[in-house]
Amino acid sequence: WVLTSYLVANAIVLPITGWLGNRFGRKRLYLFCITGFTLASLAAGAAPTLGLLITARVIQGLTGGAMVPMSQAITMEAFPRSEQGIATAVFGIGVICGPIVGPLVGGWVTDNWSWPWIFWINIPVGILSYALASAFVDEVPDRMPEGAMDYWSLIFIAVGLGCLELFLNRGERLDWFESRTVTLYAACSALGIVLFLWRSFTAERPLVDLRMFKLPEYASGMFLIFGASFGMYAAFVMLPLFVQTFLGWTPTWAGIMLSPGGVASVVAMMVAGLIMGKVDVRYTVAAGFLAQIYSSWLLTSINLHSGMGYLVYAWCFRGLGLGFVFVPIATVAMRRIPREAMGVAAGFFNLMRNEGGSVGIAVAATLLQTRSQFHHARLAEHMTPYSGALQQGAHRLHMALGASSGLDPQSSGKLAQGMLGFEVLRQSYVMAFVDVFAFLVLVYIVCLPFVILLKDPGSGAGGMQLH
Repeated sequence: WVLTSYLVANAIVLPITGWLGNRFGRKRLYLFCITGFTLASLAAGAAPTLGLLITARVIQGLTGGAMVPMSQAITMEAFPRSEQGIATAVFGIGVICGPIVGPLVGGWVTDNWSWPWIFWINIPVGILSYALASAFVDEVPDRMPEGAMDYWSLIFIAVGLGCLELFLNRGERLDWFESRTVTLYAACSALGIVLFLWRSFTAERPLVDLRMFKLPEYASGMFLIFGASFGMYAAFVMLPLFVQTFLGWTPTWAGIMLSPGGVASVVAMMVAGLIMGKVDVRYTVAAGFLAQIYSSWLLTSINLHSGMGYLVYAWCFRGLGLGFVFVPIATVAMRRIPREAMGVAAGFFNLMRNEGGSVGIAVAATLLQTRSQFHHARLAEHMTPYSGALQQGAHRLHMALGASSGLDPQSSGKLAQGMLGFEVLRQSYVMAFVDVFAFLVLVYIVCLPFVILLKDPGSGAGGMQLH
């Protein structure tokens, strides 16, 4: 619940961030969120009970969820259209590299300090962010929304997205639709989202104006960022899990392995930002997806003897791909969004990014579990008393254990059988990890055709009229 509470709150606030920004002012909302997130981090680290920790995490989710789309909207408004590519690249460094640098810092903190510092490390960053935002971010002219908030839309989207996060985060643990609780989450999520869509298209002044999805570059951008985030977060979870569980690496070394990929992302983002307007963005995004396909294909060769060099090499291509994908999509998708709708559009952009990650992690975890069971059953079929190879291997292991440990024949025989069974379990999981990365190859291939729709309308394109 410490993680789930954050994700649920984060998902709920993203679609309404644009309305809140227009109602209270983007700079004021941004400063409020920085303050709330920093204080919640202090409270989370000092929480004496689980209930208070979860409460602090909810506040972190609400305030942290609004910060990212506000940052994106402020960035897009601060620069002319011709400079938005490089501005998005700088913005994207924080968005993409945060999850990459986070495991490195988190691993070091976990190994050397106590768990409260996972939260308290945010405090100096929050203070610095508040000071810089106060000094350098300008408040945009007042854009007070007409009428009161559409509370029905708020209720529907809160139920829909909140239950969706609960469904994704608890589904694998509770065996999905075999659990009545998970089935209820799914039903409530579907009902809430359908009612939200109905309300958005029928209300006189809806909470969220969905007509921006008529723009082909925005609609395709949302699909592509969902697919890219699906693969990104699934890989972020799966590869560190593999190296720590089966290669015996510490969290610090797992973070070190991911760090060069972060550097590759930074380089790719800056290059992508500089060449926008000179190279068709569809070529850049396609190159990014191809790099991630290659990275995932390399990771289908992992085994119990995989070394740091090979894994870093594979991960660097993923970092390059992320950089080439994120910057063009984030820039082109928002190109024709009018300024008054920028907060809403940025909120949905980040919602799709987060939901893509949540779905990716849930699917990868489920696939890992089901495929490991499949491979274990297949391997166990060959562990019969009639298998000559198995008998020879068990006999050699039996004799080696007896000679080295001094155990009696019966005890060493049982130990040998147990070790063989454990090795079968390990190999079945390794094969399941390979299947997960092979599945990510297919996910990226499915995304490629939609790149065609991501045509840049040009830096001089006018905004779409939503009123």
